[in-house]
Amino acid sequence: MSKHSLQARERRAAQTDRMREIESAWVRSLPAETAQAFAQSVEAARARGPEARKPDMAPGTQPRPPRPGHEPRPRKEQTQRPRGRG
Repeated sequence: MSKHSLQARERRAAQTDRMREIESAWVRSLPAETAQAFAQSVEAARARGPEARKPDMAPGTQPRPPRPGHEPRPRKEQTQRPRGRG
């Protein structure tokens, strides 16, 4: 977690407060039915949660093998004996 200066935290808090003021003024400027429908759609979206992550590949697609000459190296076997006394 990064540390932020006191001024940065105060600036972000002021920005958050200002955004809340702007949003509340915008909602008040809407007709009651529209504002209510918007609030319901926001609640439904928040209740739904984030979308599931889509797979990187199309279904049924085989993974691509490495290109020739770019195969991973096999692991080295331990050929040296550990050094010890005597």
